[in-house]
Amino acid sequence: MSTQIQRIKDKLIKAKYTDVKLKVFGAESHKYILGKPLYDEDILKFEKEYDLKLPESYKAFLLHIGNGGISYSDSGSGPFYGIYPLGKNVDELVENTKYLKRDCVLYPDMTDEYWKDLTKKVDEKDISDEDYENELGKIYSGILPLGSQGCTYIHALVLNGEHKGRVVNIDLDQQKPKFTFELNFLDWYERWLDEVISGDLIKDTPSWFGYKMGGSEEKILKLYFSTSDNKIKIDCLEGLLNKQKLRSETMQIIEEQYKITSIDQKKAALQILTKFDYEKAQSYLIEFSEESLLNVFQFIFWYAKDKSRDWLSIIESNIEKINNEETFRFCSYLLKEMNIDYGHLIVPFTSHDNDNIRVSAYYSLSQLKNKEEYLETFIIGLNDRANRVIHTVLQALEGIKDKRLLRHYKNIAVRFPKEQDYILVNLNHRLKSLGLTTTTIKNIDIETYEITKAKNKWYQFWK
Repeated sequence: MSTQIQRIKDKLIKAKYTDVKLKVFGAESHKYILGKPLYDEDILKFEKEYDLKLPESYKAFLLHIGNGGISYSDSGSGPFYGIYPLGKNVDELVENTKYLKRDCVLYPDMTDEYWKDLTKKVDEKDISDEDYENELGKIYSGILPLGSQGCTYIHALVLNGEHKGRVVNIDLDQQKPKFTFELNFLDWYERWLDEVISGDLIKDTPSWFGYKMGGSEEKILKLYFSTSDNKIKIDCLEGLLNKQKLRSETMQIIEEQYKITSIDQKKAALQILTKFDYEKAQSYLIEFSEESLLNVFQFIFWYAKDKSRDWLSIIESNIEKINNEETFRFCSYLLKEMNIDYGHLIVPFTSHDNDNIRVSAYYSLSQLKNKEEYLETFIIGLNDRANRVIHTVLQALEGIKDKRLLRHYKNIAVRFPKEQDYILVNLNHRLKSLGLTTTTIKNIDIETYEITKAKNKWYQFWK
């Protein structure tokens, strides 16, 4: 361990000089600064207070590398916003810290069913504050918060049980936790330094460090070919996807794997090809569109949206097959990137049985520069059975002044005497430019209204 500790000290210095512009996510906050190491008595005091024993790897970090710093909650240099000083935010997961000394019930690759069963009681509406706290204690027993990742996400350390010493990523909003791949704190921390130094984490967008497999291309490929476990193979491919760039030799291997592997590995390999070499991936993307339009649309939008126009014919030939809201959503994203009038492809979806698809369809139409040409379709949406659709259509009609809308605006004002789903709020926004409100529109004679385009105002002429 002493060799690793010295290695980490050296890499901390190298990481700071590699990321001199502080482009790694969170680096502007912690600035690669660590406070002074702790003494043995500091560790013993903490362990006695909470009746537990810290994992040796984490203890070695505190004793020989550093503790705390200048970042959020006095955190020191580390992933995201850094590492809390010992004793800080220990109650971030559960206010009653008695649960720290219990065994952790979470484990790597836990099933969705296990997590759902574990958390089912905290979602009950009539649960008391005391019972809620007890349930959180059961869920997060034996886990010490380590640092913030921003929003509701933190990294934490397993203190007790089979996976003692492992780092786990946790969402305070109770999404299923994700264990990191390293088996102890020092390995996890050193991996972070390695990815800073290699440049993998120096990017303009936040990197979800620790959620994917780490290591060099060679190390990941070696593991990939040494295992028959499909889950591990997928983890390896996702680890490669997380890199900033890949060697041409690695890309050749990935292309070969796409041709011969199972569907899950095929999909992961195709995602890598699309990210790093769109031209090479294009023919495979066309082929894979028979398997999953959603994955193809996602990969293009994520990694090659500037090539969206290449896919117009594919979209046109498959548009009637789209019956899934996520597939439709990404399809509409690509169409918007094409900078064309795609309304004829979207209009049929405004009458789809799925409310979410209708909402997405009307939103997509609202993004067109010539949206006024689809006024009759928007009018149908104003009379939709779903409030969310009406809400979306009202927002979509911003900037459109047409007498044909008044009758339908009046119907909405009558149909909704009280606010529901922000419909009246949005209706008022549309009526304001017409000199009307949700109250006054109920009393006007629609037939006598005319618009004076020169002044861009509405006037009422009485017979």
